[in-house]
This record gives sequence, structure tokens and C-alpha cells, in this order.
Amino acid sequence: MDQKMGQEASKHKSESESEDQEDSEKLSNRILLVEDDPVLRQMLKNMLEMEGYLVEISESRPTALKCLSEIDDIAVMIVDLGLPPMTHATDEGLAVIREVRETTQLVKIIVLTGQDEEQSALEAIREGAFDFLSKPSTSEDILSSVTRAFLFHRKEQHMSAEGVARLEISAKVSDGLKAVREEAEEKLVRQI
Repeated sequence: MDQKMGQEASKHKSESESEDQEDSEKLSNRILLVEDDPVLRQMLKNMLEMEGYLVEISESRPTALKCLSEIDDIAVMIVDLGLPPMTHATDEGLAVIREVRETTQLVKIIVLTGQDEEQSALEAIREGAFDFLSKPSTSEDILSSVTRAFLFHRKEQHMSAEGVARLEISAKVSDGLKAVREEAEEKLVRQI
């Protein structure tokens, strides 16, 4: 009897592991790299591909948004804030983050930039970036951030499949609960 129960538990465990393996095979490991410096872009692409990631590249906001509209399994983006036509300002990079967050909630965005670190980090996180890294960053820091981003992306996909929606709200406490509630309702309606 105990042997039979052990065999059934082992069978159930192997079926569960098999399902988990199938689920992980279905999940994307595709990254969109948005970087205007061609040398750095190629170096990052090579590093990520050596780790087994599929990497799409873009050098500007329009090409990044086009790529996102054409390839539906991008899970993580790495975005430089200083993009053409204003490579010494953060406007284009922040616009990428803003537009992606408005249309593609599950994509995790990692900012990798050499722009004004403190102000840029605050703005990027406010717009919905998942993580912020300053240039120059080590390959270990970049890969660690990418690993975390994929982990969060996969967990949110599982939650979404179960009907659970994750809602992010940025609101000033001084605006009161009514403003927070209105923003939450607006975000919920956009997700439905």
C-alpha cells in the first residue's frame, strides 16, 4: 500500500515537473535592446545571446515601437534613455517607457543609461521601469537584472493566466484617496 502511494506521488510529481517544463518552454526569452551606440548595442547583444536569450535590436524610439508591434513575445526591454534625435536628453527614452507601459503591461523595462543618474532613475521608475542601471555597468549586474526581470515577467504571466491582474499606481499621498481610487479605476478599465 505504501509502495503504491509512493509510486502515485512520484508519478504526480513527474507529471507536474513535465508540465512546468512545458510551460517554461512556451515562455519567451526574447529581449528588445534599445541602444543608439552601435558598438555598445552589439556588445550587449552578443553578451545576452551567449546567455541563451533571443535579442532584437533597435536604435531609436520609432524602431523600438515598430519592433514591439511586430514581435509579440518580447518579455524584457533594455532601454537607453539618451536616444536620437536628442541623445543628450532623456525625453526619447522616457517616451519609449511611457508608450510601452500604456500598451504592453507585462514587458519588463530595464533602463541602462549614462544620463543624469539620480533624476533619470526617478523619472524612469515613475514612468514604469522595472530596474535602473547606470553606465558603465558590469555584465554581472546587467545579467542579474535581466534574470530578475524574466522571473517577474513569468510570475505575472502565470498570475494573468489565473485571472489575477497586477495593478501599478503612482499617486501622491497628498492627493488623497479619491485620486488614487480614480487612477486605479482608470488603469483597470484600460487593462480590460
